[in-house]
Amino acid sequence: MRGDLSVPEARSEIAVVTGASGALGLALTAALARRGVVVAGIAAAPVAAEAEAVLHVVADVGDPAAVTRAFDEIRAQLGTPTIMINAAEVYPHRDILDETPASFMETVQINLGGAFNCCHAVLPDMVAAGKGRIINIVTFADIQPAPLAAGYSVSKGAMRILTKSLVADLGDRFPGIVINDWVPGTHTPRRGIPDGVDPLVAAEWGASLALLREPAINGIVFLQDREHLAARSFKRRVKERVLGKRRAMVRLG
Repeated sequence: MRGDLSVPEARSEIAVVTGASGALGLALTAALARRGVVVAGIAAAPVAAEAEAVLHVVADVGDPAAVTRAFDEIRAQLGTPTIMINAAEVYPHRDILDETPASFMETVQINLGGAFNCCHAVLPDMVAAGKGRIINIVTFADIQPAPLAAGYSVSKGAMRILTKSLVADLGDRFPGIVINDWVPGTHTPRRGIPDGVDPLVAAEWGASLALLREPAINGIVFLQDREHLAARSFKRRVKERVLGKRRAMVRLG
């Protein structure tokens, strides 16, 4: 990663990772723990973790009351979370003609509602401390939705809007609370894709990103191991070059 970005002492950090029973979530908790971060993993079902010292908490992130209880337990056992990684998601493979209002909203409640519920749980402490780290794991599914994935595509696109809303509301007042979207890429073995990103590799990128706190990266979208640059017109690129506003792309170690 770039040397001019601040990285806090890992042992002063307490991270919460949702979706901790999935391949990526489980790998993220392990990667953070190996770096000396105190870690709690939230999953909808018990997790049998053997290697890393991680506090595993069972909770449905789509249920606000369950999230409140989970964070009460985490604070009691580990302390106040300083890093929040929203990785929990469901991906129903369902034709829109078979979708019902209940099934559609269940997907939205877990993917989008779960991220909001967890942000709601950690933000008061982060605001009080004047610092914190939130990463929402998203996709670009809303840009080109796949067939049979309406609930997933809508909810993941809405998560990106949630991140923008958090930055809009908090960025100026609390620059020490740094928030990003991260697109780790389709990982194996999801959907049986043979050439996806290995979750163990992606987790190392995610752990590096979680430990960056530089306010300058607030609101930046990261794609796999680097900053995702939005498309810019030729005129804008020339103007940035002339005015000296170009900056190096942020890359993760």
